Amino acid sequence: MQNGRCGGDGTRPRGAGGFSLAVGGPLHQIWRRCRLSGEGVELLHRRVIVMALLAWLPLLLFAIIEGHAWGQRVKLTFLQDVEIHVRLLIAIPLLLAADLVMHRRIPRLVELFIARGLIPADAHPRFDAAIAAAVRLRNSVSAELLLLVLVYGVGVAVLWRTQVALDLSSWYGVSVDGRLQPSVAGWWLGCVSLPMFQFLVLRWYFRLFVWSRFLWQVSRIDLQLVAAHPDRSGGLEFLSGIGRAFGPVLLAQGTVAAGMMANRIFYEGAALMSFKVEMAGTAAVLTLLVLGPTMVFTPQLLRAARIGKREFGTLAQRYVREFDRKWVGGNVQAGEPLIGSADIQSLADLGNGFEMVKRMRPVPFGSRTALQLALLPVLPAAPLLLTTFSLEQLLERVMTAIF
Repeated sequence: MQNGRCGGDGTRPRGAGGFSLAVGGPLHQIWRRCRLSGEGVELLHRRVIVMALLAWLPLLLFAIIEGHAWGQRVKLTFLQDVEIHVRLLIAIPLLLAADLVMHRRIPRLVELFIARGLIPADAHPRFDAAIAAAVRLRNSVSAELLLLVLVYGVGVAVLWRTQVALDLSSWYGVSVDGRLQPSVAGWWLGCVSLPMFQFLVLRWYFRLFVWSRFLWQVSRIDLQLVAAHPDRSGGLEFLSGIGRAFGPVLLAQGTVAAGMMANRIFYEGAALMSFKVEMAGTAAVLTLLVLGPTMVFTPQLLRAARIGKREFGTLAQRYVREFDRKWVGGNVQAGEPLIGSADIQSLADLGNGFEMVKRMRPVPFGSRTALQLALLPVLPAAPLLLTTFSLEQLLERVMTAIF
């Protein structure tokens, strides 16, 4: 299984376990050369410290020099800007930590395709080719360059200026005739800090695309699914583990959204409930982005369920006829006990297996997994409930709901 497969470092293969989404690409190579990352994405604390020094500390220093760090010179001072602090000091570390989580989980998920016998022996070369293609795309220099173009051409120049920046005097600039006039700190924010954050976010969604493409290629293989598998997904339920792998990324997105809402609540008089549609939509879209790619296996799962029902139905028909002939028709041997009979137990086991086939899901994840994943981007907004209810009222409502 190791012939022709690319490993985690993009060179020679070390089996399916060598495939990782967290390594490879120009940024990872820069981190390794600067001794900010090891072979196994170690040294997370170094990357977090360096990113904070580059993205957040200069903003504080420039804001202090310009007199915008605190005080009354602008309506929104640097130390009051909740959104920028959670974006640079919480969301970026979460995105960096996601590298470590992903590096540990993705290879295990890929290995399970082989370990569970889902890939037929004659399809191993196609599985190897899917891994190799994913590694090549993950290592693409042009892909990360395109992400940089999107960050500077769209993320900062258009989206942040028009959708995120507040229309009031702030530490990063003032709005004149509908256009933001940046301060020195604002220039660093727009040229360095925001691009760093946005690049990390887009890089993660690019990795999600690589993973989705890999799953699509694997779904073209005729997998050896087992309709009666207790995971109710033909043996593919392990793929729901991608939700835990991308969990830090979703939590980072939720943290940024909560920071943006906090700024609008504190400085523009917005109400938390006015964001309920955005929060629900964000949770739904992010959950679909992470779990949706696994639905490429739905046609095979539906087919396995149909075949399983037919085959179990045929087997059950044969068995119950024999059971009826023996126990109901009176052909049982003299002295054979009814209680404790293996035939009774076998009939029950057959019924349980048939029931498992009938309950087989068309997707490799359950509603509980989807709900847990949807809660991640919403959780960071929980403290903002205190802007709607007092702590006493909030505790009273919680206690009422529980008891």
